[in-house]
Amino acid sequence: MATSESPNETLVQYIEKSDFESLLEKKELFVMDCTATWCGPCKIVAPLMDKLAEEYKDRVKVVKLDVGDGKNKSVAEKYGIRSIPAVMFFKDGDLSETIVGVVPYEKFTTALNKILSPS
Repeated sequence: MATSESPNETLVQYIEKSDFESLLEKKELFVMDCTATWCGPCKIVAPLMDKLAEEYKDRVKVVKLDVGDGKNKSVAEKYGIRSIPAVMFFKDGDLSETIVGVVPYEKFTTALNKILSPS
């Protein structure tokens, strides 16, 4: 998924299914944007994910998974993702929250702050 962007232009990197499984095994806190190259609304959410990655760079990893191609589609199916963009929040290897569609940036930060807050 190479683009003409310089590596410093975005903190959000595309991952593959195997990378996703590694993140789950490590029980890292991460946010995954399920997207596709052909998805118009996903292009609206992309800069919000960049902003989230920048704002929370010391506390959470933000990644993208292209579920529009065959090899990553099983991840979307496993978690019941039928519409994209779908942003999934994982903590300790478990799905904490999913936000589907184009929503205001504050909805993402509210979800993340809730996960980051000690219970």
